[in-house]
Amino acid sequence: MSGVEARLVETLLWLCNIPSPTGEEQRIADAVLERVSRASLAAPARRHGDSIVVPVTRGTGGPRVALAGHLDVVRTSHDGPPRVEGDKLYGPGASDMKSGLALMLDLLEHGAREIAGTDLTLIFYAREEGPYADNELGRVLADDPEATAVDLAVCMEPSDNKLSLGASGSIHARVTFEGRTAHSARPWQGENAIHKAGPFLTELGAREPRTVILDGLTYRTVTSATLGEGGRGRNVVPDAFTLNLNHRFSPDTSIAEAQRDIEALVAGRAKIEWTDLSPSAPPHASHPLVRALKDAGVAGVEAKQAWTDVARFAALSVPAVNWGPGVNAQAHQRNEWTSIPLLSEGHAILCRFFETIGRR
Repeated sequence: MSGVEARLVETLLWLCNIPSPTGEEQRIADAVLERVSRASLAAPARRHGDSIVVPVTRGTGGPRVALAGHLDVVRTSHDGPPRVEGDKLYGPGASDMKSGLALMLDLLEHGAREIAGTDLTLIFYAREEGPYADNELGRVLADDPEATAVDLAVCMEPSDNKLSLGASGSIHARVTFEGRTAHSARPWQGENAIHKAGPFLTELGAREPRTVILDGLTYRTVTSATLGEGGRGRNVVPDAFTLNLNHRFSPDTSIAEAQRDIEALVAGRAKIEWTDLSPSAPPHASHPLVRALKDAGVAGVEAKQAWTDVARFAALSVPAVNWGPGVNAQAHQRNEWTSIPLLSEGHAILCRFFETIGRR
């Protein structure tokens, strides 16, 4: 293991040893704030709740870049403490996304030469894994002007070092079919709300994804019923049946357009209650800084067929991309691990990126 790799592993183990399930980020926020405050900064780090904005360099005359990573992890089960076994590092959030946080901290503490030509801001934020409204990145972007005064934001999501461009928007809606109760021995005296939902579910199951190509990348709009609830008893014809509908839509679609798509699908057969509205984000594949990151040796370029916080930046007209060294398939898994070689390769990619853009 090289000196750089050993340093990255030490930092990642440090992060994984600090419990930080969503909603319980105070301890890791305290630790990260104390650690970044020991480094040479352009100005003191600023705290917003359990989130931290770190102005690393200023006045370089180069591009303004933000690296953003969430502090929280999904609560999962682990058979042992954070540890290294072979070329894998096990620990809560090792992949999603404390591996990205480790690169951010290492760049701050050891990357003075690489970042010398860039105005760099680090954003560590809380509650990403929870509901959209609770995510503290929204608060940070609203309250801290420097967080959005950037030319590019890189969300350090686990992507196997692939550049994941754009983000699918996401809508959750409660769709309620209404009927009339009756005894199940005499169902003709009522109207079965579950049965009323049947034709809709059949149509939904036959619905093909809508495909769109943007900047050479393929995005798919899909709609799924993910939860169902209803009924009053085993012998009662139900008068209400509610589905949770999750609609994932491509970056060429606004929230209002996506809502109209759902309304057309329901076609007045049920009541609709919007419970979560998350916007999409464009890919920005032709942006010069995005091309520079691609040319720094990323493992590939792909469409992000999911929602991420790049959409929050996009809503404020800030170009943003997903890229990180974590193993994407390990996110939220029991005994989550990440690849140490990917972590080391991610460090090299990030250093090449900053060296390149700093010379422009």
